[in-house]
Amino acid sequence: MKKQPDILSPTAKKLRIRAEKRLKAKQQSTGRTRPTTDTQRLVQELQIHQIELELQNAELQQARNEAEKTLEKFTELYDFAPVGYFSIDPQGLIQEVNLMGAALFGAVRSLLLQRRLQAFVAPASRPIVAAFLKATFAKPGKQTCEVLLLTTTDKPFWADLQASSTAAPGGNIKWCRLAISDISALKRGQEAMRSVESLAAAVLEANKEIARRRAAEGLLKESEQTQRVMLIEAQVLQEQLRSLTHQILQAQEDERKQISRQLHDEIAQILTGINVHLSALTETALIKPRELRKRIEKTSQLVTQSIEIVHRFACNLRPTLLDDLGLIPALRSFVKELAERKELPIQFTAIPDVEELDISQRTVFYRVAQEALTNVVRHAQAKSATVRISKVVDAIRLEIQDDGKSFPAERILAAKKGGRLGLLGMRERVEMVGGRFTIESAPGAGTTVTVEIPFA
Repeated sequence: MKKQPDILSPTAKKLRIRAEKRLKAKQQSTGRTRPTTDTQRLVQELQIHQIELELQNAELQQARNEAEKTLEKFTELYDFAPVGYFSIDPQGLIQEVNLMGAALFGAVRSLLLQRRLQAFVAPASRPIVAAFLKATFAKPGKQTCEVLLLTTTDKPFWADLQASSTAAPGGNIKWCRLAISDISALKRGQEAMRSVESLAAAVLEANKEIARRRAAEGLLKESEQTQRVMLIEAQVLQEQLRSLTHQILQAQEDERKQISRQLHDEIAQILTGINVHLSALTETALIKPRELRKRIEKTSQLVTQSIEIVHRFACNLRPTLLDDLGLIPALRSFVKELAERKELPIQFTAIPDVEELDISQRTVFYRVAQEALTNVVRHAQAKSATVRISKVVDAIRLEIQDDGKSFPAERILAAKKGGRLGLLGMRERVEMVGGRFTIESAPGAGTTVTVEIPFA
């Protein structure tokens, strides 16, 4: 018998070698000899082939057992996976589903087959699922979306959908593998997280509001304290105003007494003398016509004296020079008259810019200088005085300085009661026109009154 050409595959060669070794071992155990005839060789070849078939059958059985075990394992993995697996055709019909998928929809697996997936989608999510399946079958790659699904009891739950399309083996029929995961807990967690964040934001805003209210409360307390202080200051100022008003009224009354006394003692006496002289003139004109001229001259002198007294009263009340010619001529006239009357050397210098102030400010300068120089004459026992009007930055300054004795100016100005009306009046006049009033008095240095009034 001719030997067959060697066309076996490597696997078949290995199988034949194993069969020949098994047959040889069997022949040796039975004591048989090697075949010598063609018939014996054919029998041996058949025996080898039989052994090959037995070996193949054993391997196939083993492979089948292993495949069944693998299939069982993967079936368990497929059915009991924590994710619902579905096979969906292009029409959206369910072709396959695992146990978890059936459990998600709350139905028996067999009742889900050939049903449309859209039947288990909430109405609000159906357009999303339709677009999702269309994209899955239209292009390769994984598609994902989050939608609201329904169970057989219409109980909704949030699900995460992931799918990719594929083709059936040996054909062009497409289908897709769809994985559905219940993410309701995740959604609740996200919602809880949003609630916590919202609550945290509300707490933060509440803390800010508390801080604002505490700040407002602090400001309110400070305002209350400030109001108490202002109330106390207002009461003090009211008391000072009451005292000042009383002093003003008393000063007005004293001034009226003085004017009345001067009118009675000077003007009335002069007018009485004029009347007497006029009566005497009548008699003299009849008896002694030559003495008429002398008596008329004496009467004229009395009239002139009364006119000067009235003029002095008028100047003290309101100098006409201040309105007609300005502050500098009015002050120069007052200083000159006072210096001559009281025999006190007073130096006066002024700049023309002072006339640019309005009439109320110039009046304040005049009254302060008048009051200050009057105080110098009455109280300071000074040997000389100086009145100086100069210009500073954006303001006009008036200084009245003397070399007389000092006095506690600050204590008198700060006193609630008993303060000198002249000093308080000067300060009030200056502050009424927006100016600044200061007074300095020191032993051996005399007293300096300073007034600064800004330009309008």
